[in-house]
Amino acid sequence: MAAPKTAKLALQQSPALGGIQRGGQAPIPGPATQGRDLVSMADLSPAEFELALTAAELVKANPREYRKALADRQIVLIFEKPSLRTRVTFEAGMKSMGGDAIFLDQRDCRIGEREEVRDVARNLERWVDGIVLRTFEHATVAEMARYARVPVINALSDLEHPCQALADFLTLKEKFSDFSSMKLAYVGDGNNMAHSLLLAAALAGSEVAIATPAGYEPKADIVARARAIAAATGAAIEITHDPMAAVAGADAVYTDVWASMGQEGEAEARKAAFAGYQVTGSLMSCASRRAIFMHCLPAHRGQEVAASVIDSPRSVVFEQAENRLHAQKALLLLVLSDAGLRFPARAAEA
Repeated sequence: MAAPKTAKLALQQSPALGGIQRGGQAPIPGPATQGRDLVSMADLSPAEFELALTAAELVKANPREYRKALADRQIVLIFEKPSLRTRVTFEAGMKSMGGDAIFLDQRDCRIGEREEVRDVARNLERWVDGIVLRTFEHATVAEMARYARVPVINALSDLEHPCQALADFLTLKEKFSDFSSMKLAYVGDGNNMAHSLLLAAALAGSEVAIATPAGYEPKADIVARARAIAAATGAAIEITHDPMAAVAGADAVYTDVWASMGQEGEAEARKAAFAGYQVTGSLMSCASRRAIFMHCLPAHRGQEVAASVIDSPRSVVFEQAENRLHAQKALLLLVLSDAGLRFPARAAEA
């Protein structure tokens, strides 16, 4: 059974990164991450963010070295929403490293409806080594992390999508290497994807510009948190209503669907509001000559992106999708505690 979590955001320094190493070389030094949660991108420090990307590069380049890295470990995947990339990459990632994954379909009954989230957490922590949640309400993930003594990973909530952002920045690192000289532009809804990209760009020290229609901006507290991180990393953050200004000189242009899952009733109103925010060939011409197009998928061709853009050689959407596997394998390696440790008695709660 997994060890209890320590203080979730404390940067406990460690001389080694639990088993992540390059061939026969010494493990990579870095901050301790075992037993930690990933509820938000802001749960990571800049050093931990860099560490996660380095681990993902190693796992991607040397998959055979990690075939037994998570032997005898199990995670549970609890999903309130449909999934292709998230479910397959977490299951494939665990199994490729010798572990296993149990899938719980909660599309008909959201977590917390049949049984309180705190009680679900206290059951699951006694059976599995980690909990992966794909939910509507972000509060569900936060509450699970509060009560479960095993790592909790946010695989998507209405507020953030940190696993996708990690894969996206792995893709950007492969394309551009130096985050400090790179500009990312996001055009569309100021949604969970925009939030995680803002925070990830701030951690990376990149320039990021977000263009949304009025009334669809990223949440002010997320922007404030990103700016606070950026003050330490040198990142530059711009929030605008002008897609051409956002895309000007950008090295990567990113968009997402205009109506996310759960917003289907707003689809027509959103289509009207976002009419000038489609990523077209004309908009891409405002970007850098080396610019790539990015999308977290699924995509609606002819709405948020023109088919000629997403299907062009500049598009890296399927590289992003592939990198979900490698980034999530790295994340699992980083947060899953050693197996076989004694599960402690729960302290009395106030």
